Amino acid sequence: MTVRRRISSSIPHLVGFAKRSFNSYNLPGYPSSSSSLAHGIHVFHCPDQVGIVAKLSECIASKGGNILGADIFVPEKKNVFYSRSEFVFDPVKWPREQMDEDFLNLSKVFGASTSVVRVPDIDPKFKIGILASKQDHCLVDLLYRWQEGRLPVDITCVISNHERGPNTHVLRFLQRNKIPYHYLHTTKENKREGEILELVLDTDFLVLARYMQILSGNFLRTYGKDVINIHHGLLPSFKGGNPSKQAFDAGVKLIGATSHFVTEELDSGPIIEQMVERVSHRDNLLSFVQKSENLERQCLAKAIGSYCDLRVLPYEENRTVVF
Repeated sequence: MTVRRRISSSIPHLVGFAKRSFNSYNLPGYPSSSSSLAHGIHVFHCPDQVGIVAKLSECIASKGGNILGADIFVPEKKNVFYSRSEFVFDPVKWPREQMDEDFLNLSKVFGASTSVVRVPDIDPKFKIGILASKQDHCLVDLLYRWQEGRLPVDITCVISNHERGPNTHVLRFLQRNKIPYHYLHTTKENKREGEILELVLDTDFLVLARYMQILSGNFLRTYGKDVINIHHGLLPSFKGGNPSKQAFDAGVKLIGATSHFVTEELDSGPIIEQMVERVSHRDNLLSFVQKSENLERQCLAKAIGSYCDLRVLPYEENRTVVF
């Protein structure tokens, strides 16, 4: 049973299968001078039975909380229940530790396999490591979103198998923001996975921002947490070198990007997010590539945001529920 707070111990790891502020928000019945309300998120996964929604609502309401929105999914002909609730509460009336205990007790009642609660304004940000290769577009986009406060994470390090000079814009940005950068030259015989594991030991999950190396099953098992990847939507038709040119020369009319969890089977992990865009005979190779890279940026950022917002839950062997 999973009832935890930090992502390293709170999000249901699919590899093992994985702000908004309410400071000025006041509910009817709460004096305007009362302490600020906090925003909470709770996800629940258990065998389906009558009364789950009522008990979840009662758990929150009995502590003075108010549900702002709830998503529920009960697959047809399957005895399983999924829910994600957003609520506001007064931390004075419902202390954070008591909240954990209350949801833990509820999960025991229903035999839940997953019961995760997060309070973004109180709980620590998720700590991530980013792995990248030569292409910078996804890495730069994540760094920009992080700088703007639109990525609810702390970036502990950037690791690359591609050496970057001291005057490159990426290196200057990382140095200015005191984010460690580690260049690890890899070969077919040595992927430097042991060293990578040491560098990411304290992270909550990893992001592959166009990291062009295959992580071994041993690496995934040893790391034991989720790894999120992004790749273009030209697979499996256009494999190998320069897939964008292959697709352009073939005259494809639809391109896309897929973000998914990394598993031992290459590019076949549970999908978190997908995006598509039309291309036409009016596109040249440059505009074709630009559209493809832009989709990758957006798709990866959306997947990370969904993961951090507790919107992603495991479903069956190789699928996800994304609220």
